[in-house]
Amino acid sequence: MQGYLIVGATAAGVTFLFTFLMRWLAPRIGAMAQPGARSVHAEPTPTLGGAAMFLGLLAAMLVASQLHQFHEMFDGSSEPLGILLAAAVMVVVGAVDDVHEVSPPAKVAGQVLSGSLLSLFGVTMLYFRVPFASYEYIVLSPDIASLLTVIGVVVLANAMNLIDGLDGLAAGIAAIAGLALFLYADRLFKAGLLEGSNIGPLVAVTVVGMAAGFLPHNFSPARIFMGDAGSMLLGLMLAVTTITVGGRTADQFSGQTYFFFAPLIIPIVILGVPILDTGFSFFRRLVRRQSWSQGDREHLHHRLMRLGHGPRRSVVILWCWTALLSATALVPTYTNRGNALVPIALAGLALVLYSYFHPGVMETRRENRAAVSAQALGDPPIDEHGDGLADEPTQEVPITRVADEVDGETDVAEVVDLEARRRAAGGGRGG
Repeated sequence: MQGYLIVGATAAGVTFLFTFLMRWLAPRIGAMAQPGARSVHAEPTPTLGGAAMFLGLLAAMLVASQLHQFHEMFDGSSEPLGILLAAAVMVVVGAVDDVHEVSPPAKVAGQVLSGSLLSLFGVTMLYFRVPFASYEYIVLSPDIASLLTVIGVVVLANAMNLIDGLDGLAAGIAAIAGLALFLYADRLFKAGLLEGSNIGPLVAVTVVGMAAGFLPHNFSPARIFMGDAGSMLLGLMLAVTTITVGGRTADQFSGQTYFFFAPLIIPIVILGVPILDTGFSFFRRLVRRQSWSQGDREHLHHRLMRLGHGPRRSVVILWCWTALLSATALVPTYTNRGNALVPIALAGLALVLYSYFHPGVMETRRENRAAVSAQALGDPPIDEHGDGLADEPTQEVPITRVADEVDGETDVAEVVDLEARRRAAGGGRGG
């Protein structure tokens, strides 16, 4: 465990320190998210966070290669080089999109190239265990394994990119998921089901370090964005861990009462928040016949904010859901007892109740009802100066814009300013 702590600390420390450098460098090379009609930040914000995280990855892999504990992962293996090359491609594609917008097909092509490099250097799945069939597993052919590797990279890169909608959200989810994946890999290793040459646990610890080192700079209010370069890099690294841990374990291991959790399914459960958000986005656009590249305000964090939660609280709620899903996947591997999930279920129920009945949410509902009632009664809007009716009864209601970094650029979730609405509807104070 000592070696993993050293690698994780290296990734965190290098990422943290180099993020300061990127915050200084970004304005000098034009790598800035500029304020605009769809943005909320009043000043240009650096977008080179992904570059700092990549440097943290390089440092962590270099240190790991020098530690005797990890010699099996590096000696005679092409996987570390493949991971670094795939990460470099992902960061370059994302960074170009952060500075000069790249078309969605070109971005996906870069993700496919990154996944193909992983496959070329041997980072692929070997087995697939059939869920609900405790003794059934499939040995994958090289062609199918390569295809699934590329699909996994594309899905998780886009999942992390889409969930990167609020300050600190993607980094926090990556840190929690990376820690859970490492703990799961450690259990497999101690049970003799994971070889010492498997690089998955090392990659998981590196993800935790990169995300933890970047998070202090990125939590609301963010001083720098990770951009597409950072979110897609995190997605790639989580895909590597999922492929090498869940896709290389033929034997069942997740608790006797949860035999249907195939090893490959557990990482998917842990990454449930970004995967579900991506799945809903896909079907939503499919039903509405929208382009996949067309942004909307229907992601999980948008829905939480519309309920009345602020950006920070919305982020923490989604962090908690990731932690609960991680615990759901991990508890059977530690206890072999299904009843150990009862406290997790209760915690999940408490989180649902908190999300829907928080005092701030209830206040938002009351204010919405009051605004709708005032408009239904046809009360004319009051002039802001308090000296009569407004000149234009249909005047536009002011809005408060909340920062939302989606698809590598700052999007806007428009949240109606309820106080302004009451004033416009004739119910404001001091009218």
